[in-house]
Amino acid sequence: MNDKTDTGTNTGMPAGVGATAPEVVTEVRGGVGFITLNRPKALNALSLGMVRELTRTLLAWQQDPQVLAVAIRGSNKEGAFGAFCAGGDIRFLHRAGSEGNPQLEDFFTEEYALNHLIHQYRKPYIAFMDGIVMGGGMGISQGASLRIVTERTKMAMPETAIGLFPDVGGGYFLSRCPGAVGEWLALTGNTIGAADAVAARLADGTMASADQPAVWEALGTQSFADGAAVQQWVESKLIAEDAGGISAQAKIDQYFGLSDVPAIVAALEAAGDDEWCQATAATLRHRSPLMLFVVLEQIRRARTMNLADDLRMERDMVRHCFYLRPGQSETLEGIRALAVDKDHAPRWNPSRIEDVSPAVVQAFFQSPWPAQAHPLAALSG
Repeated sequence: MNDKTDTGTNTGMPAGVGATAPEVVTEVRGGVGFITLNRPKALNALSLGMVRELTRTLLAWQQDPQVLAVAIRGSNKEGAFGAFCAGGDIRFLHRAGSEGNPQLEDFFTEEYALNHLIHQYRKPYIAFMDGIVMGGGMGISQGASLRIVTERTKMAMPETAIGLFPDVGGGYFLSRCPGAVGEWLALTGNTIGAADAVAARLADGTMASADQPAVWEALGTQSFADGAAVQQWVESKLIAEDAGGISAQAKIDQYFGLSDVPAIVAALEAAGDDEWCQATAATLRHRSPLMLFVVLEQIRRARTMNLADDLRMERDMVRHCFYLRPGQSETLEGIRALAVDKDHAPRWNPSRIEDVSPAVVQAFFQSPWPAQAHPLAALSG
């Protein structure tokens, strides 16, 4: 990871972006600190180096009186915007988990601490959530004071497809969606667009993608009295839209509000010719049966937790995803099937929802550390 801070003054990418450029490009213009995620070939998937650079930059800017607010965006192969962040670097996770690389532990501890920092940040943090916003990308945007989506936004927490769970604070922010929307998004991993993201309370407003470069540039070329003025100015550029409801809200609440995973799947499969129910049931049948149970428990526990406690719970859970069952990690198997061998045929263990052991599910929620020695013991609030 290159720690160099690049500067630039045009509406495209800051100077130095290219094949040899750092994966996180930072600059200060006017009173705003600008962050561009610059790993477009990987859809800006977060590496450990990126997590460390984001943390270093945000901590420095939080203490810098010249920085009134922070703005963050992604990039695509053509330049700025177009993709925010597709999540964590799952190939690294598979390699590190398979080899026993201790950087696996570092990655999750430091990523969750970064997520907490963003949620608790003392200055406005404005996230331009254009294009892909998934997994770890949600972790570095959901804590923003202003979360902007566009007509190109594709938002999801798709972790059950790789035998994982919606981490990076997913329990906290998904459990606060209306009704049972959090359970639906967490269990299915379905992708939503801008309107549903706003309705789900996972975004604050919409901006046309074509307007983003001009807004980004203008942020660094004018004077603001304080951070609040920065955010208010950006808010004035959002599209005024009628607040609508979540697509299929009534069905989501009806089915995903049921008591447990078998009840949810059975009810969906019993819904006859209802296409939404049958498609949703089929999706759930393709996910890791064990992790469906774990995820439902996670979301419902998190509903009464503060952010720090949720992140500590998730840190426990992710440790167990790799080490609770040696040689039988659902996460390693899920990543193998999706991104390594790419056969899209994960061998889940157990293979059926009906065979999941409640005892194994509960083991995910038993911390491997005493409270005072927890990797995230210092988090508060």
